[in-house]
Amino acid sequence: MGETKLKADLELNVDVLVIGGGPAGAWSAISAANAGAKVALVDKGYLGSSGATAPSGTGVWYIQPDDKLRQEAKLSRYDLGGQLSEDRWMNRVLDKAYERMNHLAQWGYPFPADEHGTVQIRALQGPEYMKMMRKLVQKAGVKVLDHSPALELLADAHGVAGARGVRNQTNETWIIRAGAVVIATGGCAFLSKALGCNVLTGDGYLLAAEAGAELSGMEFSNAYAISPTFSSVTKTAYYRFASFYHEDGTVVEGAASHRGRSVIAKNLLQGRQVYACLDQVPEEMKPILRVGQTNFFLPFDRLGIDPFRDSFPVTLRLEGTVRGTGGIHIIDETCATKVSGLYAAGDAATRELICGGFTGGGSHNAAWAMSSGSFAGQGAAEFALALSGKAEDRSLLGLSSSPLTSQLSDPSPGKVQEYVEAVKEEVHPYDRNLFRTDKVLTDSLGRLDELWKQQRDQTITLNAQGYKAREALAMTATARWMYESAKFRTETRGMHRRVDFPNIDANQHYRLVSGGLDRVWVKPELVKGKVAVL
Repeated sequence: MGETKLKADLELNVDVLVIGGGPAGAWSAISAANAGAKVALVDKGYLGSSGATAPSGTGVWYIQPDDKLRQEAKLSRYDLGGQLSEDRWMNRVLDKAYERMNHLAQWGYPFPADEHGTVQIRALQGPEYMKMMRKLVQKAGVKVLDHSPALELLADAHGVAGARGVRNQTNETWIIRAGAVVIATGGCAFLSKALGCNVLTGDGYLLAAEAGAELSGMEFSNAYAISPTFSSVTKTAYYRFASFYHEDGTVVEGAASHRGRSVIAKNLLQGRQVYACLDQVPEEMKPILRVGQTNFFLPFDRLGIDPFRDSFPVTLRLEGTVRGTGGIHIIDETCATKVSGLYAAGDAATRELICGGFTGGGSHNAAWAMSSGSFAGQGAAEFALALSGKAEDRSLLGLSSSPLTSQLSDPSPGKVQEYVEAVKEEVHPYDRNLFRTDKVLTDSLGRLDELWKQQRDQTITLNAQGYKAREALAMTATARWMYESAKFRTETRGMHRRVDFPNIDANQHYRLVSGGLDRVWVKPELVKGKVAVL
């Protein structure tokens, strides 16, 4: 715990603090500011260019307000997700995403037009989208601190009331006192080098858990995406047009199905390289695909490979909870957590409410980011403004599970990297995370628990090196919540696959809520409101 009189190089008092600068954080900040709150946003990277959305193109779950179309949209992944999504939440997100996409069009986002001049509101280009969001955040009067990771939340007996961290480019410290905090730090991809994901290390999960918040759906965390071996781009949707081959030209049976990633993983585990070729793309779609995801084609063009004609080697990159659905548990329609004054949005929050246990991919996750960000920002603002400016007078403590200090006492960079590599060794391999068994999970948890203990009491300096140590701790904690939840769910549901329990179990139609730091716990929670079949 921190001292009662905390000091920093930069100190601010606001109504709402948003931690994270992806689309969910941007929408949270804008919504809070529009509700009349004074808002600050801190981002580990640079608001507008860091995170999974900024370098990529993404579809959006944007459905016209037609009952039949909406019902079809809700049912599209309902069974794949193990029937864990909720009708009312899907309705709310569909409504808000539709509204927000139309707002973007009104505000000047360059949606393309068809041959008749009709604007096609369907997908977003990450660079254009996030460039626009940064401008909108600044226009709303939000104070933005780039390259300024949060290292711990601050709280008193009444709840969360701010955070403190460092400014990586200057090594200065900051403290922001706030009436409410929104965590929008994204998911955790465990430094797998998937494009845009290396800033996504589960930091927000750890911050929330240290404050006493819970997580949900952490067993649905083993999302792997197809990627060329020579590229970090994970645009799995394009591979629905692919054929998969072995080196000798024989077809990899089953690789093109919705279970294809398991088939590819089994081949890779056997030492058999898998090759892909986008030879099923209709000719008229090729230029559309190039425009839709420019980054996808850059590595091919540099190497002189025509992916529509030539075969190229592929691998699977872990995207964890970025494309999974687990995250911070929210308790009401404002995206509040069980901790007073703390809210969660985007990939930092559970997406089971709209996706169940199957990946939200790009479209659902994009809709969730703009919707949950809007809900959380509005809710946080209303909560903070009700305090009538009393937040800055509160005597706050730091909540970090590791002691933080202004003195130089960090574990060495080499030691931190050892921790990181040890976590990756437990979560990256397909035969541990994708194909799960009780024994494998138990063995990994034993090593992860020991790894947590080794890091737990190490003092961390409030500087640029200190935040790397906190990343390692956050990844360790995230892996433990994942695997304890996966061990508890003795069935195969959604993306969670138990080799020793290969079938779905009707008696396990519930969510798994988890939490704890030194001792991780898991408990079931009933799902509310099934989706009616057409």
